[in-house]
Amino acid sequence: MRQALAFATHRFAFSATPRLDAELLMAHALSITREALLLGRLDDPVPPAFAVLVERRAAHEPVAYLTGVRAFWTVELAVGPGALVPRADSETLIEAAIAHFATRAPTRMLDLGTGPGTLLLAALDQWPGATGLGIDASSDALAYARVNAAALGLAARVAWRLGDWATGVDERFDLVLANPPYIGADEPLPPEVRDHEPAVALFAGADGLDAYRALVPQLSRLLAPGGVACLEIGATQELAVVALVRATGLGATVRRDLGGRDRCVVVTA
Repeated sequence: MRQALAFATHRFAFSATPRLDAELLMAHALSITREALLLGRLDDPVPPAFAVLVERRAAHEPVAYLTGVRAFWTVELAVGPGALVPRADSETLIEAAIAHFATRAPTRMLDLGTGPGTLLLAALDQWPGATGLGIDASSDALAYARVNAAALGLAARVAWRLGDWATGVDERFDLVLANPPYIGADEPLPPEVRDHEPAVALFAGADGLDAYRALVPQLSRLLAPGGVACLEIGATQELAVVALVRATGLGATVRRDLGGRDRCVVVTA
């Protein structure tokens, strides 16, 4: 098994985390956790399923699609084709919301472009007294969201809706979350993203700002007094998105991710 992991790590040289990818796939092939693999199984025979997983990953298929799960914040989410893979950078939005509410807690939350429920389910797990509404234009993504809510025991606290951003929503929320598509049409992407993840969740017009132009003007009617909206942005979009927010009369500050890149616009009334 040690040799197989070393070989797979070499095959995955295109990845930012080749050894981690290999370990996650090996653990998946064994139906155990990565921790269990590393602590006591490295001298075992290689499971037959591993070779197929290595070939699929070598063809740039996302690890999360191969294992069917991805950890995010305090939850583990089912993901697959048709759903955007949760990324650690998006946890910046949860951190921003926690900083805003400090010792109090939001009670009503909205996630626009919820995908597999990533942000909303993490927020519901963070604040056990809250309820939420998740909206997405993709029925495939919402199917994952429903599965995830049930698996996490959160189904009674959340509703899902197929829709176009906040069109038809007539209530106010303490917390609005959104990770909209923000990639420009001609921007290069790694093959595992470009060829596998849903384009509708990635691309937003020539400059990557079309979703913000549709979303930002709706925020003033969605935010409850004292509420906050946390919007994920691309690392070069700070000035443009902040300008869109401030043009509506709302306040905007920017929070950086752990890599030091602009990642979240924090919107307040």
